[in-house]
Amino acid sequence: MKKTFRASLLSALVGMGVLATHSATFADEVNWPTRPVQVVVIANPGGDTDFNARMMAKYFNEITGKTMVVTNVAGGGGTLAAEQVKGAAADGNTILFTHPGQLIVNEVAGLTEDSYETFDVACIAGVDKSTVFVASKQAGVNSMKELIEKSKANPGSITYGTEMGSFSHLQGLMLEKLADIKLKMVDGGTVSDRVVGMLGGRLGMGAISYGSVQDYVQGGQMVALGQPNDERNAMIGDVPTLKEQGLDITMDKPYVVAFPKGTDPAIVKKMSDIMQQIAEKPAYAEDLKKFKQPVTFFATEEAKQILAKTREDFMQFKDELRKAK
Repeated sequence: MKKTFRASLLSALVGMGVLATHSATFADEVNWPTRPVQVVVIANPGGDTDFNARMMAKYFNEITGKTMVVTNVAGGGGTLAAEQVKGAAADGNTILFTHPGQLIVNEVAGLTEDSYETFDVACIAGVDKSTVFVASKQAGVNSMKELIEKSKANPGSITYGTEMGSFSHLQGLMLEKLADIKLKMVDGGTVSDRVVGMLGGRLGMGAISYGSVQDYVQGGQMVALGQPNDERNAMIGDVPTLKEQGLDITMDKPYVVAFPKGTDPAIVKKMSDIMQQIAEKPAYAEDLKKFKQPVTFFATEEAKQILAKTREDFMQFKDELRKAK
């Protein structure tokens, strides 16, 4: 039986043309923002999550004439940032910028009792489509087919570098399940640590943003095995999708904008409307190319559907993630 896995509804919604296309209409009756808005980001400066938050803030300021201030609160797998926003006043002046690693994986892994429903989700501001499964030269595999064959012949012979209990760990578990293989899961630290580990041959493979490894792929020190997107992201070069290689799998990482629970629905809607206007700006699309990311936007209801389906899919890996805590 052919196995199929969807980490979210994103591909299905795009295929059905459900990307929001209605004209943005602000909730004129709500006077917001009236002062600087703080967006709390679950990651350190410089990475993909921080980049997307700062792009949102840049164009939010341009559209509204008000200031959106980015605050980075890393640590605890995003729980520190989430707790800060959870405890903030529900007045629209504090926003969480997050992704499923914090919003769903932490719950599944038992790191928190909170879920995406702990917050008032406004929208999905973007989707990372730059991740690739990449192998070190020393791993001795040049395609996903070779990886599967080697792993089946000698289970655990390929070391998969990750941060245990994180989103990248979940991506490895998904690959194992779909391909019916066994990888050796190793805590390899941060992205930069894992890149160094692969270059040195200590780690055999990982799921990493292409921008972090493209120089090594082009230089021959690493091999990009496949991108877990429904269709090829042309911005990451000639890297085949997993689907093209017989693995019907997508692993989307959407960037979620959320407010403290109890925020005025008119404010939540207005934030979604503003983000849609941002997504329609050609200059914003050009900016996203820096992280090899196409423009994607989902309004409130579509975003909630995606998060609900993602949570359902991730829950099947609960036991494995909790063992890794």
